[in-house]
Amino acid sequence: MDPKRSHLQILRRIARRAMIERGFLPDFTAQVRDELAALRPAPAQAGLRDLRDLPWCSIDNDDSRDLDQLTAARGGGSGAATIYVAIADVDAMVRKGRPIDDHACHNTTSIYTAAQIFPMIPETLSTGLTSLNDGEDRAAIVVELTVRADGILDGSDVYRALVRSRAKLAYNAVAAWLENSGPMPGAVQRVNGLAENLRLQDTAALKLRERRQACGALNLETVAAVPVFEGGEVASYRIERKNRARELIENFMIAANEIVARYLESRKVPSIRRVVEAPRRWDRIVGVAAERGWTLPEGPDSKALETFLTAQRARDPGHFHDLSQTVIKLIGPGEYRADFPGREAPGHFGLAVKDYAHSTAPNRRYPDLITQRLVKAAIEGRPTPYGDEALASLARRCTLKEDDANKVERLVRKSAFALLLESRVGESFDAIVTGAAPKGTWVRINGQPVEGRLVEGFVGLDVGDRLRVKLIRTDVEHGFIDFRRVG
Repeated sequence: MDPKRSHLQILRRIARRAMIERGFLPDFTAQVRDELAALRPAPAQAGLRDLRDLPWCSIDNDDSRDLDQLTAARGGGSGAATIYVAIADVDAMVRKGRPIDDHACHNTTSIYTAAQIFPMIPETLSTGLTSLNDGEDRAAIVVELTVRADGILDGSDVYRALVRSRAKLAYNAVAAWLENSGPMPGAVQRVNGLAENLRLQDTAALKLRERRQACGALNLETVAAVPVFEGGEVASYRIERKNRARELIENFMIAANEIVARYLESRKVPSIRRVVEAPRRWDRIVGVAAERGWTLPEGPDSKALETFLTAQRARDPGHFHDLSQTVIKLIGPGEYRADFPGREAPGHFGLAVKDYAHSTAPNRRYPDLITQRLVKAAIEGRPTPYGDEALASLARRCTLKEDDANKVERLVRKSAFALLLESRVGESFDAIVTGAAPKGTWVRINGQPVEGRLVEGFVGLDVGDRLRVKLIRTDVEHGFIDFRRVG
């Protein structure tokens, strides 16, 4: 490691190297830059519904600039509400088969490393012309849904519209206000009626969540650790947890993605689905539950698993995150698959839904941009822009590159934590096993989002087991954090 370089410079170099090793393009080509220079804002399009009067707002991370969706609501009778989700019309500027689209198709996703963001499309678009920025008129795909008082969807529609955001909001500030632990955000105060509208959205989102959980959707706790830099050095980290505002957006996006999948099916248009099969290691999930005095069925059952998780959250909230991460690992990753009209969709185990597409982040994910093109063709009655074989091939590529992107992000994150832990080699920690396979056993330190490889004393361990470990080595360049079992 070069002592003359700052931590941030070191991590950026590691990120770029990892990108190239995984087959990504970290930089935009001259052809992309030429196309970008020739682009102009898309002209006003005829035939769009004008929904600029709705109190649209974005809710995202504090530092997010690529804004893919807006939400708004209207109240109805008998406790019902109509929810509107506007999705940025990225296809209006990123034309299929052109250099910008070719780059997006190659990488298939934006990659968010601890040191640098590698956007899927140039930021001139993703944070400008195709971002649903505050105060700007934008074309969008709108998913409209009516939520009854009992959380059941009572009608939906998908169409193109013109929208305008009234406020750019952040998860943490909105959550604190909704949970009565913080003030109303200033941006909410400045827009007449927005506070009441957000309360209406929050109520509808809670109803949707309760309904999904009753059907077996898993309410797992996810935590993200983000390195914090001071003067270019990794000084600490912050924890990003689920909160009321994140769940509001999550519940609306899940509902929108269900509706889009069903819309395409109803128009006999193929789609790319997001699929999570029944857990690959259900037997181990049964074993983890048994260790806590709980009996699960022999075969995969999401409703039974959610009942167990709800009980454990109430019984031992301090360790629920560890249990959540164990279950997530044992369920296994999702994948993209092409789905064709008339075939049975495999569904999403964790969300307890049969029809599910990724459609709500076309600035950041290529499957969502593909879906947007399919939706626009369906709305306009045009032929689908992708053949069956091409769609199936793209789904496979998006799955592979998503896995590669996760590995790049994980490497840079682990390199950042290796920098933080360099001075703690030789210390012992309580830990939990997070992965156990022939290629290696992995553990996470209790109380810290630090995961490393167990290089000694791993025989007989499985996911979810608790143990005591000693930190024996860190390697910033390769993102290695190595432990051995003690005691």
